[in-house]
Amino acid sequence: MGEVLVGTAGWSYKDWEGVVYPPGLKRKQHPVEYLAQFVDCIEINTSFYGHMRPEVVKLWCRKAASANRAFRFTAKLHKSFTHSPIAVVQPTSAETIRATGEDEQLAKEGLDVLAGEGKLGALLAQFPVSFKNTNENRDWLETVIGKFHEYPLVIEVRHSSWNNEGILRYFAEKGVAFCNIDQPKLGLSLRPTEHVTAPVGYVRLHGRNYREWFESDNRDDRYNYLYTRDELEGWKERITRIAEKAEKTYAVTNNHFRGQAAVNAIQLKRMLGQPARAPETLAREYPELREYAEVLPS
Repeated sequence: MGEVLVGTAGWSYKDWEGVVYPPGLKRKQHPVEYLAQFVDCIEINTSFYGHMRPEVVKLWCRKAASANRAFRFTAKLHKSFTHSPIAVVQPTSAETIRATGEDEQLAKEGLDVLAGEGKLGALLAQFPVSFKNTNENRDWLETVIGKFHEYPLVIEVRHSSWNNEGILRYFAEKGVAFCNIDQPKLGLSLRPTEHVTAPVGYVRLHGRNYREWFESDNRDDRYNYLYTRDELEGWKERITRIAEKAEKTYAVTNNHFRGQAAVNAIQLKRMLGQPARAPETLAREYPELREYAEVLPS
């Protein structure tokens, strides 16, 4: 079985202070350095909202390596390549995406530093559910793959029209990974899969907050969900089967509300047979963690 790295999507959330991180941590230690003691990877979220500055990326790599030499980052591709500029009110398609040459240049400046430091596990191009399998959108995917083919590229599509043998063959021909996701099963949203189309396997767990997924006024509310042991057990089995085919598999928890992503990531590590440790602050908030992990003083 290939290596499995389990981690969280992002690390910088206000509601993680005093829950994942001990109070006042930022004055003493970088959050990446702290979190790297407990997870194997972090998916960089800020690269979706703004281009990564090379000097900041170098800092992240240095801090992560000081806590965990084997640690890896994955990074989300900038939203200009995957979303309409007004995606909240306008469906995303090849016609509404407005990426520029400058976006490509700036995206690659940060990614090249990550790759040069040996810390880039994968580049994730995350498309919304409104991005459907059409001729025009397949052409845009071809363009994105062409622009970023030098990185280990993962494509996340959330509409079920992409889940077919033709697309899987195409991804395999291009050496692009299909992102297997867990999300609320609403309408024609993609159901759980376990596809492997490249040396990299990828899983993202978004939570199952049906009530808040499309109706929430606050974007973060949709990620307020804590997976149960039984729900994680199903994904542990899928991840194991993915890892039997992939050289390296990334399993990322995105249910970040009040540190629930960190809880489920640590639980998944233990369920996959890996050593698991948890910070005392998180174990106080979620006592069930003590069944899974060695609890370290904060």
